[in-house]
Amino acid sequence: MSITSPALLMRDVTLEFGDGDSRVRALDSVELELAPGEFVGVIGPSGAGKSSLLATAGALAAPDSGRVEVLGRPLAELGRRAGALARFRREHIGFVFQSGNLIPALSAQDQLRLVNRIAGGPRSFDPAPLLDAVGMAHRARHLPRQLSGGERQRVGIARALVTRPSLLLVDEPTAALDRARSRQVVSLLAEQSRERGVATLMVTHDHGVLDHCDRLVEMVDGRLSPVPAPAHAPAA
Repeated sequence: MSITSPALLMRDVTLEFGDGDSRVRALDSVELELAPGEFVGVIGPSGAGKSSLLATAGALAAPDSGRVEVLGRPLAELGRRAGALARFRREHIGFVFQSGNLIPALSAQDQLRLVNRIAGGPRSFDPAPLLDAVGMAHRARHLPRQLSGGERQRVGIARALVTRPSLLLVDEPTAALDRARSRQVVSLLAEQSRERGVATLMVTHDHGVLDHCDRLVEMVDGRLSPVPAPAHAPAA
C-alpha cells in the first residue's frame, strides 16, 4: 500500500433506495477525496444524503455504482471476502455519533476498554492517555449519566480513536450542545485529527464551527460540490 494513498477516495459513487416510482437517489455521482490529517466539513439540508455519504464512506452501505477506497483499499473487493470488510472497518475507520452514543452502564474508561477488547487490541491497553488527550482523565470513572453533553462527546471522540483509525466519520457532533461546548468539541476534533494524521469527515448543520474545517463541501439532492473556505467565526 502506497503511503501517498488518500485516506478516503470516492469516485462516481451512486447509491439508491426504494423501488419503482418511490426510488430515491441518495448519492448521485459523488466525488470526494480526503488526505491524512485533513478535516473536512459536510453541510447541506436535511434529507440531502449526508448520512448516506457517511455510511458509504464507512463501509456500512455498499454503493450501487462507483468506487470507494480507504487507504488505497477498494471496499468492494474487501466485501467479497468473508469478514474482511468488518475487520478492516474495525481497524481503520472510527465513528463519532450524536450525543456520544455511549453505553449507559460503562464508565468513561470502560467505554474505551470495550472497544479495545472488541478490536482485539493489547491486554495492556491503558485508556488514560486518550482520556487525557481529550481532557477527560479526571472523569475516567464516571458513567454517562454523570457527564455533561460536551463531556460525553469528548469520551465518544476518545473511544473512536482507540483503534488508531486512519478515517474518522463524525455525525452531527454538536446537535445536543450549546454554542460554547460546540466549538470546544469541534476544536478538539480538528486538533486530534491533525495531531494523529486522521482524515476526518464531519457532517454538521452548525455553521458556527465551520472555521475549524480545512475545507467544506455541500450536499444537495445527493450531489457534492465544494464551497468557499470558511470565514473565521466570532469567538464563543
